Amino acid sequence: MSVLGLLLYLAVGLLLWPFVEYLIHGVLAHGLRTPVSPLHWGHHRAPERVFTSPLAWLPVLALVFGGLAALLDAPRAAALSAGLLAGFLRYEYAHWRIHFRTPRSGREALLRAHHLAHHYRNPRAYYAVSNRLLDRLFGSLPEQWESDYAAVAEHPPLGGASNLGQLIPRG
Repeated sequence: MSVLGLLLYLAVGLLLWPFVEYLIHGVLAHGLRTPVSPLHWGHHRAPERVFTSPLAWLPVLALVFGGLAALLDAPRAAALSAGLLAGFLRYEYAHWRIHFRTPRSGREALLRAHHLAHHYRNPRAYYAVSNRLLDRLFGSLPEQWESDYAAVAEHPPLGGASNLGQLIPRG
């Protein structure tokens, strides 16, 4: 496979990530009782726990790669998995910024209000963190979103540390 072809699979993985994120958050964490649910509700109880443990996502990534390799070939599966991983890491950074930093742009302020509305106004809605369009498409954007956003707009960023330091082993 050509480098351009592999880059295309990587881009597809990046583009698929918001749908995977919505599936994990909206369906596996909130919609059904799955092993994801208690991990996610721990974040609702303690919002500073923004980062997902590698003990949770590395095995899933290995399974995804294995499944994709069975359907495609190893290079394509690796490129698609790398795109999904890049999307996930971007999501982790955006999620941290939403909780711990003041928005740098109007788009970031909108995504922050969207996610904080999920935490503080309606945990049964606002499932998309990195792309609120999916809430519109899947019907999880309530009609009163503007008032919910306004209610959380002045919510201060969290102080202190996130859980990242607890996830990285210190030597």
